[in-house]
Amino acid sequence: MDDNTRAFLKRLMEAVCPTGYEEDAARIWRQEAEGFADRTWSDVHGNSFAVVNEAGSPRVMLAGHIDEIGLMVTHIDKNGFLSFRPIGGWDPQILPGQRVRIRTDQGILIGVVGRKAIHLLEKEAREKVVKVKQLWVDIGARDKEEAESLVRIGDPMVVDHGFATLRNDIALARAFDDRIGAFVVLEAARRLKDMNPDAAVYVVGTVQEEIGLRGAITSAFGIDPQVGIAVDVTHATDIPDAASDTGGEGDIAMGKGPVITRGPNINRLLFDRMVNAAEAEKIPYQVQGAPRGTGTDANALQLTRAGVATGLIGIPNRYMHSPCELVHLGDVEAASRIIAHTVAGIGADSSFVLD
Repeated sequence: MDDNTRAFLKRLMEAVCPTGYEEDAARIWRQEAEGFADRTWSDVHGNSFAVVNEAGSPRVMLAGHIDEIGLMVTHIDKNGFLSFRPIGGWDPQILPGQRVRIRTDQGILIGVVGRKAIHLLEKEAREKVVKVKQLWVDIGARDKEEAESLVRIGDPMVVDHGFATLRNDIALARAFDDRIGAFVVLEAARRLKDMNPDAAVYVVGTVQEEIGLRGAITSAFGIDPQVGIAVDVTHATDIPDAASDTGGEGDIAMGKGPVITRGPNINRLLFDRMVNAAEAEKIPYQVQGAPRGTGTDANALQLTRAGVATGLIGIPNRYMHSPCELVHLGDVEAASRIIAHTVAGIGADSSFVLD
């Protein structure tokens, strides 16, 4: 990954954009797409679009959701403390003591997730799992009046962690689920621009995936693709205690390539094309079985209109839905290459009908 691409990735990952508030990340994504796409645009829901070879055939849609899990201010008490509720799925045990970045009309405001100190808890309370309703955000306000001058009910927030790199090409960020997918599909389209595909390649940074695949539903309906490939993260199981009990995820390791999914959510002919493209180009990959709908944008893609031939690539991710998710940048690059070579091999006469 060159310096310019890494800088784009860092900007994208550090935008404060929980579900329903994706505009900042979407603008960064579209600005990058403008450097090579035929055109870019957005819609009423906030989905971001870019297209390469718009006159081509068939229409292929590449989707990665650009939203992230977060929190929302729901109440301000008389002392200026903020109650909140999750946007998307959280493990509440992660939250106490975290700094948060609150998106307000006046800009970013820093706060801290508070909980009664362990010294002040009764023994029984120490042994119980903390609930979100037992937590609050402290912004240092003197009282409710001061707090209300700074934040409003409905303001979103995220945990205050940015992008960084570790050893061995491993990167960490707060929002790899799934802004890394939005990054991958855009990089795949950038590659395809130089590969002269027959297909029209529609790339979408979808919104509101974390609360029901909402952006993928509406954007796929509008594009009406014949083929669709979604990119999301998937659980890496190469961590302590996971190897012998993966919860059905399989043996998925970071650094061994992206995961190509098999199952009823996936068109078998498209799966074969993705595997063949990876093997022809000697790109590492892993395979994961998914015996039902995947809970990703691939599910929405497959079921849009009269049905879409759908594929899914997963980026192995440690510590999903935490402030410090990890991915391997080699897996990220390999995913964009597999997608590009797969789509480059699709022509107007390519059939994905299962007969």
